[in-house]
Amino acid sequence: MSEKILIVEDEEKIARFVELELSHEGYEVQKAADGREGLALAESGDCDLMLLDIMLPGISGLEVLRRLRKSSALPVIMLTARDAVIDKVSGLDMGADDYITKPFAIEELLARIRVCLRKKPAAALTGPADAILRRGDLTLDPLRHEVRYGDAPVELTGREFSLLQTLLENRNIVLSRDTLLTRVWGYDYMGETNVVDVYVRYLRQKIDDRFGVPVVTTVRGVGYVIKD
Repeated sequence: MSEKILIVEDEEKIARFVELELSHEGYEVQKAADGREGLALAESGDCDLMLLDIMLPGISGLEVLRRLRKSSALPVIMLTARDAVIDKVSGLDMGADDYITKPFAIEELLARIRVCLRKKPAAALTGPADAILRRGDLTLDPLRHEVRYGDAPVELTGREFSLLQTLLENRNIVLSRDTLLTRVWGYDYMGETNVVDVYVRYLRQKIDDRFGVPVVTTVRGVGYVIKD
């Protein structure tokens, strides 16, 4: 069964162009021209990935994403002409999986779609995608995109959330930096490998240091692990 992609884009020429390219690649395609319709289709659970514009009639793409993340971990790629850093940061912090700006090469968009879709089964190997992950008083809810320590909320960026989720899904298994890069940043990531160390440090600042509990353990020369 082919994977289904939802395009939420109010510029009909762009939406049609992307639809034709995706159909040619074997995907099923749904389209929505405004934010409210796009959110309703995404929440129906009948798609595998959403391409989401920011500038939309009805409600903005960022608001669509914010509402969607209360109930769904559907992969989302922001697709927009707004290339300011603050727009990218806002989208990623709200839980977008990737961000690509117009004009774009269709080959790059297709590659990013493949990366996002490949992450889904990898994350589901250890249990249901909607299962709440726990380690002591620390809980992570993938569907609500929430992390709490006891009753206290823990505010994480999208990438920090994905890193913590991957480590929790693989408790007691030491994951190498390369494995974490593949699962959290994507198969095609070309940046520095020390980005993993940087984001582990961010997690420790927001969880370990704040609550006085060691959560992420370093295994020298190998990688990182969360132990029971």
